[in-house]
Amino acid sequence: MPTTAPPAHALADVTASDSSLRRFLHGLPGVDAVGLEARAASLGTRSIKTTAKAYAIDLAISMVDLTTLEGADTPGKVRALGAKAVHPDPTDRTSPTTAAVCVYPDMVAVAKEAIAAAGGAPDVKVASVATAFPAGRAALDVKLADVRDAVAAGADEIDMVIDRGAFLAGKYLKVYDEIVAVKETCGTSARLKVIFETGELSTYDNIRRASWLGMLAGADFIKTSTGKVAVNATPANTLLMLEAVRDFRAQTGVQVGVKPAGGIRTSKDAVKFLVLVNETAGADWLDNHWFRFGASSLLNDLLMQRQKLATGRYSGPDYVTVD
Repeated sequence: MPTTAPPAHALADVTASDSSLRRFLHGLPGVDAVGLEARAASLGTRSIKTTAKAYAIDLAISMVDLTTLEGADTPGKVRALGAKAVHPDPTDRTSPTTAAVCVYPDMVAVAKEAIAAAGGAPDVKVASVATAFPAGRAALDVKLADVRDAVAAGADEIDMVIDRGAFLAGKYLKVYDEIVAVKETCGTSARLKVIFETGELSTYDNIRRASWLGMLAGADFIKTSTGKVAVNATPANTLLMLEAVRDFRAQTGVQVGVKPAGGIRTSKDAVKFLVLVNETAGADWLDNHWFRFGASSLLNDLLMQRQKLATGRYSGPDYVTVD
């Protein structure tokens, strides 16, 4: 497969050949696993109170990619999700909208219509998984057709999965070329999130290499997981990816977003991740243009905590809609 023209940035020359790309990726500093996990755990002990907590909860709501990626998804379920993204708490219109609704390509048009009908366009984006999600086991022409279908239906964002088998076999240029091809297929219509499935990459060193590979290929976001495997987003792997986007911007001037996905279920979890963002990448990433939560159940807990801060009473799960 011929190499597609690389994105223009200060490190573009490292992708000129398979050997130069391999040399660069394996020349990245090794990850101190003990130190990484200790720092993630330490930052997770930070606590915030009152007005700062209220701000953090609203910020987290605004960063949620409200997601349904099931074989049993129906147009009715997606319409309900679209309405919830625009008005997460129907009893309180001061609640922020979520960042996006994330669906399969065949549900993109339904999600777009639902968001528009609820008055949320263009604030709430429609994200679509593609490239043979979640396994990524398909020919490139099939993957690109998947992307084209989603973009043609109106997707604002594409969440692609890398070929983990190729990556783990050391075929870095193959993975790079596929990301570049998907990015080109997105055109100017859709931002690209690249999913690594960190739970299948085995080592922190591999997660660091995948992060740099995705950014070199032009990813707008790097994303931990599909949510379909046993190990998804963790504070440690997200911290590692935040370090990567921080260092990438320092070297190239290009800012890339981060999206932890899967396993983030409570407001306390979300706040821990926001602390990681602020303390690692910095305040420039504390915005839904640069940081997202891939979640389905997180939003309800955020809404319950928001209600408690506003009323002093914990309302419980019966007072929020079930996705």
